[in-house]
Amino acid sequence: MISQGLVNIQELDPAILVDLKYSTTDNFVGKDVYGDLTRAYLQPEMGARLVQAHKLLQKANPGYKFLVYDAARPNSVQYELWKALDLLKIPEASKTQYVADPKIGSNHNFGCAIDLTVADEKGVPLDMGTKYDFFGPLAYPRSEAEMLRQGKLTSKQIANRKILRAAMTQSGFTQNTTEWWHYDGMSKKAARAKYGMIK
Repeated sequence: MISQGLVNIQELDPAILVDLKYSTTDNFVGKDVYGDLTRAYLQPEMGARLVQAHKLLQKANPGYKFLVYDAARPNSVQYELWKALDLLKIPEASKTQYVADPKIGSNHNFGCAIDLTVADEKGVPLDMGTKYDFFGPLAYPRSEAEMLRQGKLTSKQIANRKILRAAMTQSGFTQNTTEWWHYDGMSKKAARAKYGMIK
């Protein structure tokens, strides 16, 4: 990652917490797919924006911190995640809602996307209504109003998501419409042109 020009998030801001889910078994694949990769990296521009977002979060909510679940991801791992969807019997037409086609790449594969949540003063993640990598409308930001009406999400859970969303979007990140945890720093087309894919 470093040789490809990426930066370690925790070297930019040691207060940001990191728990790379794909370097553990606590993920939808059920196994460690990252191996030696245990730190979170981003393109320098994205890293600077994340630090800015963290400052905004802490100013608005003293004691709260970001907890990063995923950042830059090698494209080789993207193929593993894509294959894992078949084991979960995710229909072909729905696969790209959850994992980008590795032939095209995810913004994670360019170091321009980050998956994260907010942790409280004790380091405990806030209740966002679903776990990380939950597949379905409960995780969709675009469906929050409907899920609230149906009683499947609480106003507190949505408020917690908005704490994260406010800090990230004010710093130039874009919210993914089907994953409350996923933020993009630029379009995939722009990321590909500027940075190229992380192998």
